[in-house]
Amino acid sequence: MVAGVLGILLGSLGIHRFYLGFTTIGIIQILMSTVGAVFTFGLSAIAAGIWGLIEGIMILVGSEQFRRDAQGIPLKD
Repeated sequence: MVAGVLGILLGSLGIHRFYLGFTTIGIIQILMSTVGAVFTFGLSAIAAGIWGLIEGIMILVGSEQFRRDAQGIPLKD
């Protein structure tokens, strides 16, 4: 539940990925929304925001891809 809300609210920064233990993808998302935004005039930040929003929704609806954290522990509701 927490990871889904983080994905919806702070998804462009990859906070939900850090929370779940997927640090590499979290770093990619934070770089896309900060450094990438400078070079693409904000387009990559918008893309990262949409990416995070979709992942947040997928976490909340219990998509198979997002049922476990990085250690394989099932997520709780």
